[in-house]
Amino acid sequence: MAKITYIEHNGTKHVVDVANGLTVMEGARDNNIPGIEADCGGACACSTCHVYIDKDWVAKVPPKDAMEEDMLDFAYEPNPETSRLTCQIKVTDALDGLIVNLPEKQI
Repeated sequence: MAKITYIEHNGTKHVVDVANGLTVMEGARDNNIPGIEADCGGACACSTCHVYIDKDWVAKVPPKDAMEEDMLDFAYEPNPETSRLTCQIKVTDALDGLIVNLPEKQI
């Protein structure tokens, strides 16, 4: 289980426990975190679960694959270094304390 902090664009913080094996997107969905729409349900077929990983965590999350890189091109104001799709990040104990910042909107 990992404690993950989701920070809305307006600064509102949501700290939730997410079970290992779920994705960061599923943790947001299951805890009604506003700002992550996840239109495709986690199939990496949209960019509506886009977040900015806190700079202290960028090197600690697993790297992006080519499919995620391609989908991030469709995200709202992607940042090449910190943008991720939360459906592609599996939760493990190593992600305990992860902080993600939500964009102003999802496309």
